Amino acid sequence: MPERVLVVHRLPKSQMARIGQRFDLIDVAGKKLTEALSPEELGSVRATIAAGGSRFDADMMDLLPKLGAIVCYGTGYDGVDLKAAAARNIAVGHSPGANASSVADMALALTLASVRRLLVADGYVRDGSWAARKPAPMMRAPSGMGGRKVGIYGMGEIGRRIAARVAAFESEVGYFSRSRHDVPYRYFESLEALADWCSVLIIAVRSGPETHHVVGADILRRLGEDGHVINIARGSVIDQAALVAALADETIAGAGLDVFAKEPQAPDALTALPNVVLTPHTGGHTLQGHLAMQDCVMANLDAFFAGKPLPYAVRGG
Repeated sequence: MPERVLVVHRLPKSQMARIGQRFDLIDVAGKKLTEALSPEELGSVRATIAAGGSRFDADMMDLLPKLGAIVCYGTGYDGVDLKAAAARNIAVGHSPGANASSVADMALALTLASVRRLLVADGYVRDGSWAARKPAPMMRAPSGMGGRKVGIYGMGEIGRRIAARVAAFESEVGYFSRSRHDVPYRYFESLEALADWCSVLIIAVRSGPETHHVVGADILRRLGEDGHVINIARGSVIDQAALVAALADETIAGAGLDVFAKEPQAPDALTALPNVVLTPHTGGHTLQGHLAMQDCVMANLDAFFAGKPLPYAVRGG
């Protein structure tokens, strides 16, 4: 008989279908646990599947007294209270690197769309302005990628794949992360130094207290009027109000965002701007990315129910 697993956050049924062939999934569709399940049902749960960026705190864990594993669907786990999990001997797993290539592709797509003003160009054709030869200030020739200095904030699996893609566009690549890595790219001692050097800043760092709003008005100013910021990490890393101001007064030239401060809402102040490209947190949303994440989820659950350590455990969780 398949082991029962609680899906604690709202996740698309299509993403759970393959996992549901191996495990008996209890999907509460994002409802409060106390409303969806009886105390007896909550008391029998041993493992859960969670959305890593959604809240999973001590109070939720205490509703599940037999809980032994929280398995995050995806790379992120910033919504999970790791200290609370450790105190309760709950293992936390995720899918490290599973969607790295897909997210790196999105980072490059957003970079090119912002630098080459693809949305502006698309609109210029669609509304007949090109045929009418109407003047368009935003259609002036931008700086291309060749010879451009691109800074990457974070050099994990995703950051490395972004760097390799950027280098193929004949751009110079630099990076800042908590430590220096054995990679063929220039290392900077601080985010400020990286922003002073580059004109495209791609954010690929994990979310946490130390990165909250770290990309603010000062960092954006350092990028300069030909600067672009690309975020495929978490919306909390950027001070969104400062970004809106920098885009509106052309402190920087543009931005490409796959993540936002409060999802799924993108503020009107952003959507009204012509120099920003927006996507709905779909960086890892490819068939290959989902299959790889599902493989990690199932491997973690298989190991837990077999009494073995999670193969894709969050280190320090």
